[in-house]
Amino acid sequence: MQRRHFIQGLLRTSALVSAATLALTAPSAMAQAAWPAKPVRIVVAGPAGGSADIVARVLADVLSKQTGQTVIVEPKPGAGGVLAVNELSLAPRDGSTLLVGVNSLVSEIPHIVKLKIDMAAEIKPLAEVARGGLVMVGNPSVPAKTLPEVIAYVKANPGKLNFASYTAGTLSHVMGLQLNKAAGIDMLHVGYKGSTPALQDLMGGHVQFMFDGLATSIPLIKAGKIRAFAVSMPKRSPLLPEVPTFAEAGYPQLEAIGWMGLWVKPDMPAALQAQIREAALKAIAEPALRERLADVGFEPGQARTPEQLSASLKADYDRVGAVLQSINFKPE
Repeated sequence: MQRRHFIQGLLRTSALVSAATLALTAPSAMAQAAWPAKPVRIVVAGPAGGSADIVARVLADVLSKQTGQTVIVEPKPGAGGVLAVNELSLAPRDGSTLLVGVNSLVSEIPHIVKLKIDMAAEIKPLAEVARGGLVMVGNPSVPAKTLPEVIAYVKANPGKLNFASYTAGTLSHVMGLQLNKAAGIDMLHVGYKGSTPALQDLMGGHVQFMFDGLATSIPLIKAGKIRAFAVSMPKRSPLLPEVPTFAEAGYPQLEAIGWMGLWVKPDMPAALQAQIREAALKAIAEPALRERLADVGFEPGQARTPEQLSASLKADYDRVGAVLQSINFKPE
């Protein structure tokens, strides 16, 4: 009898020790799940020095300081972001490879380029890091100083004025088409391969107007090299408080927001997705990150859920598709 009590006591003690050991090791296991134990790579859907690269480096710096882990930024430009998406799709689903890129990867690129993959199925938006709208800008030699004056000027010069987009088929192109239709004007479209060459031709007077991202236009606006007429956000940008919105000018259909997101593989474990998203949201709340985003023409992202981000991507995809279909636009 005594022997049996002794053995039962040992078993109870062993169980208590095991439970205590599990309790002590659980936080370590959770910490490993919360952030990969090896260096994290952020693949950028864009060139070095571009908007996505700048945002990714700001985010990487804050994440590295928060987690104590090395975060490497690797630009993968080309093919409208497809190369970067492929890089993510081939990576392990352990959170060691993430992607930073604009919402147009899903909402616009499939309308522009003939793809062999479904972008929306290959990547999932986890967090909105930064956001910004487009601004309609013009060459200072154009006599118009406000959007109503632009409309009047274009109507007075039918078939003689044009607008640039940073890429045909993108929101930069679509907004010009929408303004043509809404205002009853006929600006001609000139597509470019990026903002830089388009802005150069705008400043040179080869094109009169352009719909461009705030990040690339603001330095030129501040320097007086181009003139701003309206922004596409729901409210005025704090970066250009003197410039009205399209809605204020009577064209609410031109309201549009572009955002830079942190994307992951859709089949990444849900718990790991949640933990990486939590780290990203904490980073976005850091004053240092917000100040740096403002310096390069962005506002900090909103804390929308992945489901809300996916719904907005679908709405934007449908909107862009409808406009492009109206002009029989074909992907290359």
